[in-house]
Amino acid sequence: MTASRKDTVGFVGLGDMGGPMTANILKKGLPLVVYDIVAAKNQVAAARGARVATGAADVMRQAAIVISMVDTTAQAEEVIAGPGGFLDSAQSGDLVISMSTIDPIALRRMHEKLAAKGVALIDAPVSGMDKGAQDGTLKCFVGGDPAAMERARPVLSTMCSTITHLGAIGQGCAMKLINNMLAQINRIVAAEALVLGTKAGLDPKQMFELLSNATGNSAALQIYGPRMLAHDFKGSRMDITFKDMELQTQLGKSLKIPLFMANTAQQVCQMGRAAGYGSEDGCAIVKVYEQLAGVSVERH
Repeated sequence: MTASRKDTVGFVGLGDMGGPMTANILKKGLPLVVYDIVAAKNQVAAARGARVATGAADVMRQAAIVISMVDTTAQAEEVIAGPGGFLDSAQSGDLVISMSTIDPIALRRMHEKLAAKGVALIDAPVSGMDKGAQDGTLKCFVGGDPAAMERARPVLSTMCSTITHLGAIGQGCAMKLINNMLAQINRIVAAEALVLGTKAGLDPKQMFELLSNATGNSAALQIYGPRMLAHDFKGSRMDITFKDMELQTQLGKSLKIPLFMANTAQQVCQMGRAAGYGSEDGCAIVKVYEQLAGVSVERH
């Protein structure tokens, strides 16, 4: 028997994060309806037990709580409030959860449009990367009405081990952008350090092991250092990293805050994209430094 609309969760965006996140929703036994523009991703979700909709509006037509997990602000606006989006078929009392890392100001615009129809919106971006998505241990940063967050909690808890309310709509994304800014800048510094040491004649593997137990250690070094040494560049695309950096620097401009390191890191990322690495993981930035230095940190 088909589950009622009020008991069904909707989900749009079945990418590297959204795919495993929906798998965890299904593991907890929640009825789920999904949509992605890539047909093969819909088929994977269907094989796991999800219903497949014909688009975002159809997802909202079948579910009272819906999630958007797409890449960019423009995509989120289209899914949530654009023609054929959630707003088209939303009903008063429904709840929309934006889990993408997008522009906080755009979220406020969407919030106003949805509120005019009696629909709640919270932003709930997550940290933890693909492993956290697979394990259901993501850290969730929430902005919006606290009562709406509590209503979303049973769904969010299927994917997240930590759910933290940070304030008004957009504050979740602001927190996520700051987290990403630190991680992304530190990843570039880690690449610089490993290439510098290699050029100076140090063994990259030994250098990593020593740094792991010294004051130069960081989460970025631990996550990305081994992947740089192995030249393992499968993961979140550098194009997405650049998108995040653009949002970070835009936020700084809107608040009149100078962001020297963030702007510099964005230009380094742009060098990687110009070199053709946009579809590879952000740690592929090490290849830019390797080419400039004429050395490789890859293990042999």
